Order: sequence, then C-alpha cells, then structure tokens
Amino acid sequence: MDIKRVAIDAVNETIVMNVVHMDYKGQVAKRINEKMPLAQVKGFRKGQVPKDLVEKQYGKAIKQEEIKKVVDLALERYIQSERLNLLGTPLPKVNENFDWDAEELTFEYEIGLVPNFEIDLEAKNDIVKYIVTADDKLIDGQVERIQKQFGKANPVEKVTADSDVTGTFANTENGIENKTTLSLSVFKDKKTADLFIGKEVGDVVTVNTKGLFEDDHQLMDYLKVPHDNVHDLAVDVAFTIEAINVSEPAELNQELFDKLFGEGKVASLEDLKAKIKEDAEAQFAQQADQKLLLDVQDFLIENTKFDLPAEFLKKWLQTVGEKKLSAEEAEVEYARSEKGLRFQLIEGKAMAQSNIQITFEDLKAFTSNAIRQQMAQFGQTNPTNEEVEGIVARVLSNQEEVKRLSEQVVAAKLLDLFKEKANPTTKEVTYDEFIAASYGE
Repeated sequence: MDIKRVAIDAVNETIVMNVVHMDYKGQVAKRINEKMPLAQVKGFRKGQVPKDLVEKQYGKAIKQEEIKKVVDLALERYIQSERLNLLGTPLPKVNENFDWDAEELTFEYEIGLVPNFEIDLEAKNDIVKYIVTADDKLIDGQVERIQKQFGKANPVEKVTADSDVTGTFANTENGIENKTTLSLSVFKDKKTADLFIGKEVGDVVTVNTKGLFEDDHQLMDYLKVPHDNVHDLAVDVAFTIEAINVSEPAELNQELFDKLFGEGKVASLEDLKAKIKEDAEAQFAQQADQKLLLDVQDFLIENTKFDLPAEFLKKWLQTVGEKKLSAEEAEVEYARSEKGLRFQLIEGKAMAQSNIQITFEDLKAFTSNAIRQQMAQFGQTNPTNEEVEGIVARVLSNQEEVKRLSEQVVAAKLLDLFKEKANPTTKEVTYDEFIAASYGE
C-alpha cells in the first residue's frame, strides 16, 4: 500500500491511499473459507455449496468489507505515525464511478490541520483588571434586605405605598412569565406605582416595560428578560397580584446575627456591615476575574491571526452528530462556533508555551475547595477533612464531572497566567460602575 499527503495550503491536505490486491486478498480468502460451511444456495445442501458459487454470491461484499478495514486501519496508523494534528476527522472524497474491480484502488481523504501560529501574551493592550468595592449604598441596601427577608410579613387586603406585592409578570407573545415580589418603590415613575394602590389579590395591573425601572437591567431580575433585549423592549405586561404583605423589619440583634453567620461571628451592626462588605467583595472578585478572562480572550482572538480550514470544517460539521446538518445549517453552526474554536487553539498554545499542566492533585484540590465553599453556603462552615474527601472521591468518579471541573482548573490556571503576562491596568470601581463597564453602558 502506498500512502502520501498532498498539500493544498497550510491547513488543508489530502491523504491519497493506493491499495493493491496483495493488501487484502489473504483476508478475503480467509473470510470466504469461513463462509463456506454456512453458505446457503438453492439446490445445494448447507455446507456443500461449491467455492466458486460462494465467491459469486458473497465475494463482492466480503471484498469491500475487508478493503474498508485495511484502509481504515492504515489511515489511523498513518495519522499517528505522521503525528498529524487534525481538526475534525478525515472526510472521504466521494467517487461516484469507483471501480471495486480495478487492480489498484485509490482512496482519498480530505483533512484539516491545526494551524501553526504564535501568541504574544505580553503584547501591549488596554485590558483592565477591576477591583470591585462594596460602597455604603450597596451595604445599607443589603442590611435593609436582610431585615425585610427575616422580618415578619403581615398580609393585608389592599395594596398601599409600603406594601410588598407578589405576583406574576406575563406577556405570552414575548415569552415573559415570571413570578416575583416587589415593592412599589422599584418603579421609576410614581404614576406606575399609583396603578397598584388599592388593588387586591386577583387583580391584574398592566404596565409597559419601557422605562418601568430606574435601570433597564432590572427587567432581567423582575421579568427574566435577556440582557440583549432590555434596552429595546417596549411591550405591555400583565401583573397578576397573588399576595400583598406589609413587612415588619427584623430587629438587628444577636439572635439574627447567629442565625445568619453562626454563633458569635457577628456581634454588632458594624460587624454585620463588615461581613456584608467582605462577602460581597469576594463575590465581586469572581465576577471581575471572569470579565478579565473574557477580555483577554477577546484580545487574543482579535490579535492572534491564523487561518482555519473553514470549508473543510463546514463539510465535516454536516457528518457529525445524531442529526445530519444541511450545508446551510453547517454554515450557521460554523459561524457560531468559530470564535470558541479559535480560543481553544490559542488556549492550548498558551498552556504549551508556558508549560502549564493539569495534574490529578490540582483537580482534587480545586474540587475540595469548591465543595467547602458550597457547604459553607448551606451553613456547614467546618466540615471534617474526611467528609470533604469522601465527597471529592464521589464527584471525581463521574467522568462528566471530571471533564467539567478540569475545564475550570484550566481556566483558573490561564487566568493566573494572563494576570501575570498581560499586565492589565488595575482600576478600583463600585459595583454599579463595574456593571456599566461590563455591558459597555
């Protein structure tokens, strides 16, 4: 068998395989002999069919099967021996006039190659690493929410200015249906709040989404509107009232503090505010890191130039998955996934370039930390090492979880690398300023 590669360009090649009779005749003969005792041909007893008739009836199918096995194995070994770094899998070229009886059979496979490129993690950039602080406005608001959440809700018959109203926003045409609780002070316009005054359970109040709240992003919270739609949405929504309460704020005392944070960990309003600030800024730090990672990704994708075997990948996308795609559907899927593929290649290059490796110990440590954080959220602040290790073992026995957590470990290591190499500008902002910067508003 003769195998060679024909280069089309830097990322597209064809593998050409020439198969001759000697490559498969022995295996075909063996299969024919194995078939003879089982062959059934009219006029002959089972096992007594002459060999030439067995070959005539079964030989063509057996020959094609054995040639395919030979070709598949040779292709796999060739890719391994040549250390080809492929995108997708080889695609056989279709030949409508293929002659299985020819002395020499030629098979051709299109392949797409991972491009060669370099990345410069230290290139000049305008990336910002945000330090998000919890200001007094945010902290005081959280104190009020805690008092409200743990206070006593007294049901009333009619909505008043200080009521909390529970109900469902709905607009079928725009896919809006969300149950929420709100106070009338959230509305931007007092006229909107006045529409609720005097209403009872079961009443429906219709409002328009345009300018409903001081900040359009609140549509995401109260109506679950996607961010891409919040600024342009101007539709009527019906709010069906399901409950009306007036809250009696909880007293800020030791009993409440212990309930929230554990016995003796918070002993005063000052301690409470300090705890709120600490927890909020830890959460903000995660969000800021995620934005930094996305900003670095966008910068590297924009500034790292290389060609992809686009046409090959579009054809390959039509062949994979349970549902075969049309050419048009593959075009859409490629456009949707191209950016992710480019960063996947950049990510691999960055890890190789910086000799970053993921060990099982890395995975265990990351999983253990994630489990401790999750347990803390449910009030289990001091789990034993044995408890955590048992959960880690169960989690890491699931291959899907291992894959998901491994991706998170890679992201964490890359984030550390980007912080070091990209040298982003540090900027301290409030949470409101961070949200504005995140959404470019």
